[in-house]
Amino acid sequence: MTTPALDNGVAAALSLIDGRKIDHVFFVACGGSLSIMHPAKFMLDQYSAALPSDVYNAAEFIHRAPKRLTANSLVILCSMTGTTRETVAAAKHAANIGCLTIGMSTLADSPLSEACDTTVGFDAPYTTGVPIDALNSNYARIYQLVLGLAKIFDGVDKLAPLMDSLGNLQGVIDKAHARFAPLFDDYAPQLAKEDVIYTMASGANFGAAYSFAICVLMEMQRINSQAIHANEFFHGPFEVLDKDRAFILLKGLDSTRPLEERAEEFLHRFGTGDKIMVLDAATLDFDGIAPEFRGNLAPLVFFDTLWRFIYKVADLRGLEMLEGRRYMKKLSDY
Repeated sequence: MTTPALDNGVAAALSLIDGRKIDHVFFVACGGSLSIMHPAKFMLDQYSAALPSDVYNAAEFIHRAPKRLTANSLVILCSMTGTTRETVAAAKHAANIGCLTIGMSTLADSPLSEACDTTVGFDAPYTTGVPIDALNSNYARIYQLVLGLAKIFDGVDKLAPLMDSLGNLQGVIDKAHARFAPLFDDYAPQLAKEDVIYTMASGANFGAAYSFAICVLMEMQRINSQAIHANEFFHGPFEVLDKDRAFILLKGLDSTRPLEERAEEFLHRFGTGDKIMVLDAATLDFDGIAPEFRGNLAPLVFFDTLWRFIYKVADLRGLEMLEGRRYMKKLSDY
């Protein structure tokens, strides 16, 4: 297979960065878009010694006003349609300070695009209903940006193996859907009856657990949830665990997997197996994905396959997904 080319929007963004003094990166967004910023920082931490970074909710980014935010900062922002008002305001705030701003959105002509120096586009099936190739997802685009930064500022060039891996990712996801289908068939009837479902992960996977908790279980199905870090679980949250409590645990392939394994052992020690759904990336076929990136790409697989699971749950609960929301996209005065 021919190595896919770097996305044009990413290439344009990196050309603006090259030759410019950057001493800090800020990843800024809200909700589901914020969830991709955690694995982006995880990857930047892995490959760059030159660029420290932080992840911020867009509104807090403005109100906290970190002193590290200067004209030498790079601010990467994401909003699905580019209309999230807090994220647009954050882009304008950064621009007023003189930061270089990169927006990410499915729409090239959006308020976020207008507020940023440049925009990187991506595809999302949740806005159009049309299936996409994972190569064109928001995760894939931000990973290209991150490794582009590592190449410019650290001399670490990993873009070719990343692009090869991204080109093979959709096949990995398709096989994962088939692998997890029996698991989802088993757990959907049980978890559809639950009022509370906690999600848990660590490292690169935490963003996927966070997104599934707040944007899917809570937003789409009104199931109380909370994303729990697999190690923070042992510093308070494990007190809620009993035989009646439901959990979804993501076991990935990055360096933090031992944290998730420890959590799984404890869940099964004091919980009930049919209320604990574990998605284990080690059971999947990652052929075509460079070993060094399997940990980074596992959350994309989790994210995509969990959507298939939640539609099974939604059917059993009789509650529509996007259309069933009461406030999101229904109100404008909040």
